[in-house]
Amino acid sequence: MPAQRVSDSAAATSRRSFLKATSVLAAGAAVASPLVFSRSAHAAGSDLLKIGLIGCGGRGTGAAGNALRADKNCKLVAMADAFPDRLEGCLHALKGFGGKVAVDPDHRFVGLEAGQKLIDSDVDVVLLCEPPHFRPIHLKAAINAGKHVFAEKPVAVDAPGVRSVLAIAEEAKKKRLNLVAGLCWRYDPAVCETMKRILDGAIGDLRTIQETYLTGTLWHRDRQPDWSEMTYQIRNWYYYTWLSGDFNTEQHVHSLDKAAWAMHDQPPVRAWGMGGRQVRSEAKWGNIFDHHAVVYEYANGTHVYSYCRQMAGCYQNVSDLMVGTKGEAIVTPHHTIKGATNWRYKGHDANMYDVEHQRLFAAIRAGKPINNGDYLAKSTMLAILGRMVDYTGQELTWQQAINSQERLAPATYRFDAEPPIKPGPDGRYPIAVPGVTKFV
Repeated sequence: MPAQRVSDSAAATSRRSFLKATSVLAAGAAVASPLVFSRSAHAAGSDLLKIGLIGCGGRGTGAAGNALRADKNCKLVAMADAFPDRLEGCLHALKGFGGKVAVDPDHRFVGLEAGQKLIDSDVDVVLLCEPPHFRPIHLKAAINAGKHVFAEKPVAVDAPGVRSVLAIAEEAKKKRLNLVAGLCWRYDPAVCETMKRILDGAIGDLRTIQETYLTGTLWHRDRQPDWSEMTYQIRNWYYYTWLSGDFNTEQHVHSLDKAAWAMHDQPPVRAWGMGGRQVRSEAKWGNIFDHHAVVYEYANGTHVYSYCRQMAGCYQNVSDLMVGTKGEAIVTPHHTIKGATNWRYKGHDANMYDVEHQRLFAAIRAGKPINNGDYLAKSTMLAILGRMVDYTGQELTWQQAINSQERLAPATYRFDAEPPIKPGPDGRYPIAVPGVTKFV
């Protein structure tokens, strides 16, 4: 859950020219430039891999640390964020890595031009840790520029973004570029072993999956007198659907990804659900909901029951329960299977956040690319489908959802421009109303 200052007086940039230039950097964003040495050199393991970090919030800071620990001969050489205080705070937090952080002042890119400046700099690996809205744009630009990419989840906030990611993931395969997803549970040893057994039939044919992510509340940044509305929303990106996708997409996608994994990454036929905004009554919470419940129906009769909530003072539970014809499994937190043969994971533990970067750097050096783009996009779309049915109150098919024409984006990417959603006279933002809000 991760960033952020661009001058509010920055020159106007149309969305079309902005996308063409791929220089958006709202809350930490950028892309990188072509490789300057051969991939055969990577295999030798003797060349420096230069990292560029996009998005300097908490998740970006964490990902940079994971990357720096993952490979002996790598350095963080460029950083980019929309807001200078976020970039400098991240840089300070990484000082413990010593010489592995070598970001000269002229490689600390801030503002609407920061993305292009990072593209033009000499980096080999790009970490996409900016707010989700910008990831399809940055991923496309990074792959087109010949960069290896670590992309945090979710990778889009709307169906057009997902479609873009699916296409660029195929392009990455053609270019033999690495694309590793921040859906970190797929790199956790205990979860991997549990899921392997489920997929091998340890609990028989899957009938029901229950994905639960009930947590408390998160951070908020108070509005400052010199902030424009766009600045304020990007500073508080989590609470605006156009920036985060809503919390069922930004956070609960981890749980839904495990359900998708169990279903061999095949999409459901349809979904329906309910959700709302019961305790997030103040304007400062933007326009996202605070609870979602969704049922995903699959062609083979399996149902996924998905629950997530962000409310203070309530029962908390983050778990995955999978029930089959021959038993059941708790994927997290217990890594257990009950059936004809009971089993509990007793293998080694490893930090999954480190492992995903270790795999990325090892694949670069071995010349054996990893591409997680397909499941990263599809799991993101699974979460977006859940938001769609909850916002509209309608049952929707996967095909309707993936072909949606709703594009959550401002007309102009500029800090003195209007964001896609504006507060009313009372300072409150319009909220989706099930049964009234239309599917687009």
